Amino acid sequence: MTVQHETRLPLFNKAPDDCSSMTAPKYKRLSPEDRAAELVQAGLRVLAKGGITAFTIDNICKASGASRGLVGHHFGGKDGLLAACYAAAYAPLLQELAPQDPPSLAVLIDELLSDRQFRREGLNIWLALWGEIAVNPALRAEHLHQYDRYHRAISIAIAAQGAEQADRLASGLIALLDGLWVEMCIAPDRMDLPAARKVVEAFLTPYVGTLR
Repeated sequence: MTVQHETRLPLFNKAPDDCSSMTAPKYKRLSPEDRAAELVQAGLRVLAKGGITAFTIDNICKASGASRGLVGHHFGGKDGLLAACYAAAYAPLLQELAPQDPPSLAVLIDELLSDRQFRREGLNIWLALWGEIAVNPALRAEHLHQYDRYHRAISIAIAAQGAEQADRLASGLIALLDGLWVEMCIAPDRMDLPAARKVVEAFLTPYVGTLR
């Protein structure tokens, strides 16, 4: 079952608060919505600091100041919280690709290759999440749900430029962007945003012409 929780944490717009520490302030009373959002933020901090092996109920409770029972209450358990963290990681990007007002391909590429989306702070989080998808059914379901929304927005923008096989091009573009982002995080002296844009344009131009 896909677990959907909204969170106020825009992962690529701002790094999870205090990634250097998994210790939370003294427990405070919050609304159910705010408590769920705080648990998601704590989960992202844990992933950023220690990867998937650190994503334990004890560490999450330590980072959030919440009791163990609240994880089960809000998310049904650790896997549900992990799925919510995945949704939170996707949220900033999907907010820019609102289906009711789909952007042009040129505008979409500008956003995908902006400083708002390409942030090094998210690397450990995404590597942890991607590595877990193959073995975690709840996370895989959330991935498919979020990825389908992302893929659809890109496919619509490509099709609007008259390109054939827009779905296949969208899959290729997403894979290319993921690879470029990882390369920029690992070797920023070899790949930066201007260079990444040239790679993306070289991939798309034979199929869509000049971006517009």
